[in-house]
Amino acid sequence: MAKILVVTQAPAADAKVFEVPYESQADLCWYEMPHAQQAEGDAVWCFVDHASLATFSILRVKYASQADLKTFKVKYREQAGWRTMGHPLNGSLA
Repeated sequence: MAKILVVTQAPAADAKVFEVPYESQADLCWYEMPHAQQAEGDAVWCFVDHASLATFSILRVKYASQADLKTFKVKYREQAGWRTMGHPLNGSLA
């Protein structure tokens, strides 16, 4: 279950993330669910407010060149998933 904590400092983050403008540019397309128990795998996220609830923490960065992971938020759950199958973070968000 991908329970994501957004942090403000790099040392606290598991990965630096950049939100790309187009799906074709993403390593991972994600979909947001409102409740933690609905989060699933790496691609169906629920944002949490406390580190103790999180399975993965991210730091949002300003430039794609700074990112460990390029993401795109999709409109439908069925669209969520990895686009870069061999990505080093594949399987580690949940």
